[in-house]
Amino acid sequence: MRWEITRSTSDTAGQFFEAINVLAPGSAGPPLHTHPFAEESYEVLAGTLDVCVDGTWQQLGPGQSVTVPPGTPHTLRNPHETEVRLVNVHKPALEFEPFFRKLQALVVDGRMRLPPKDFQSLILVSMLFVAHEKEIRSANPPHNVMRIAAILGKLLGYRL
Repeated sequence: MRWEITRSTSDTAGQFFEAINVLAPGSAGPPLHTHPFAEESYEVLAGTLDVCVDGTWQQLGPGQSVTVPPGTPHTLRNPHETEVRLVNVHKPALEFEPFFRKLQALVVDGRMRLPPKDFQSLILVSMLFVAHEKEIRSANPPHNVMRIAAILGKLLGYRL
């Protein structure tokens, strides 16, 4: 998944954070997660997006959207043969922008692979989620499992 920030936290005075997301064909997407204090919305510009909100999967095509209320478990994926482009909004902005910037830096630097299947990637994504638990909490694996992995990472000398 790629992100292109279209309206930064400073652009909106913290009211929201907006990005264009591009999911390659066959993208698994993030783990099932919640945003305790923010809503998230997806508006599909091109392609077909599969979105799971509170246990129910649905497909969205161009022009369709969904808004996920705070605290609701959700994820997305693109199991289809064409890429998906969508507008992604987190409202309020909180610290989503720094979260995504850190995630990108870890991936670009080669320190983390997505999806995180190797030990280092699992530790680093856990540390990132725990560092931004006001913005995002994993539902599967449970957030407390990620906390334990983050503590282990710190003990082993990993840094974000």
